[in-house]
Amino acid sequence: MAVIEKLQKRVKRTPKDVAIIFGVTGLVGKQLLEKLLSRSKWKVYGVARRPETVTSVKKPVHTNPNYHFISCNLVDPFETQIKLSHLHDVTHVFWVTWASEFPLDSIECYEQNKAMMSNAMDSILPGAKGLKHFSLQTGTKHYVSLQGGSLDHLVKRVCYYDENCPRVETPIGYNFYYGLEDLLKERLAGAVPWSVHRPGLIIGSSRKTVYNFMGSLCVYGTICKYLNLPFVFGGRKECWEEQFVDVSDARLVAKQQIWAATNDSVQSTNGQAFNSINGDGSTWKDIWGAIGDKFGAIVPLKMLSEEFTFAGSMSDKGGVWKEIVKKEGLVETEMEDLANWYFLDALFRCPVKMLGTREKADRLGFTKRYLALDSISHWIDVLRQEKLIP
Repeated sequence: MAVIEKLQKRVKRTPKDVAIIFGVTGLVGKQLLEKLLSRSKWKVYGVARRPETVTSVKKPVHTNPNYHFISCNLVDPFETQIKLSHLHDVTHVFWVTWASEFPLDSIECYEQNKAMMSNAMDSILPGAKGLKHFSLQTGTKHYVSLQGGSLDHLVKRVCYYDENCPRVETPIGYNFYYGLEDLLKERLAGAVPWSVHRPGLIIGSSRKTVYNFMGSLCVYGTICKYLNLPFVFGGRKECWEEQFVDVSDARLVAKQQIWAATNDSVQSTNGQAFNSINGDGSTWKDIWGAIGDKFGAIVPLKMLSEEFTFAGSMSDKGGVWKEIVKKEGLVETEMEDLANWYFLDALFRCPVKMLGTREKADRLGFTKRYLALDSISHWIDVLRQEKLIP
């Protein structure tokens, strides 16, 4: 009788679903991992080139017996085959990674990202006979192009894109998002449900992210406080007063992907697209002062400075950052590990509005929302808990 009870308990503990997260150390990948492991029925494989250094005050996920990290260079088809082809128990794929080696919209970026996902699918699909769902993360750049011709008509037009908006046709430029969607349709061939999720500006915590908004913002705020510099917004007046990009909390993006992957009523073998955005219409003008206060920085009466650039003002502050790290006993990082000043400059001078509508997700039952300021405040607290900022 005791033997039977032990077997029953073991069966109950055996995960029913097995996820593989490509990009597990990224902004959304970390949230997917945390949320899936909090559900007892999941086993998770996490794929990235290098593991994330453990800094959280929480119990580290790498000690969870249901988590298995796999170091893999997905650009290399042979390594990918060796590392992944034996994973026959995978039921759910989450693709939240991309290669940033080449400039966006270049043919090289397009081909490399398509090859990466193709290598992974070549390795996983033949053996994963129980595959239930494939989740692909791209972004709201799906709806616009920054290449070719004047952008004045796009800047002036207020447009909220829904998931059925047609692809942008441009004589130059290659949006790799389109290539990944096409590859998914081709390889799954109507046999497995899939979804594509399109976030805007992702708010989260990771040291493995090229376009790290929160890392950049937090380093900037910290240095401003340390040197008693004014916490100014360097960018175009239009980007200050109007919303140009949706904020997407990494928690929301992860929750939406899990919702779509596990909800039979919204799944389709023809694919389902979802804008993955907070749904908050706040502008930087609305919230910038409160963000500066959160850092304890000096917030000037005139917060907007169209002449100020982050790259020009912050790129030489690496030594200052080292002083702060040492003085505050922080996790040892170089300034560039967290901050990308050219990204902040580009973001706050964005020439095109990339705004989506939440109507479809809301209508189908995914109603989770965050306010932009609440998201930013939450992730500032997380970076403090992780001892990445004081």
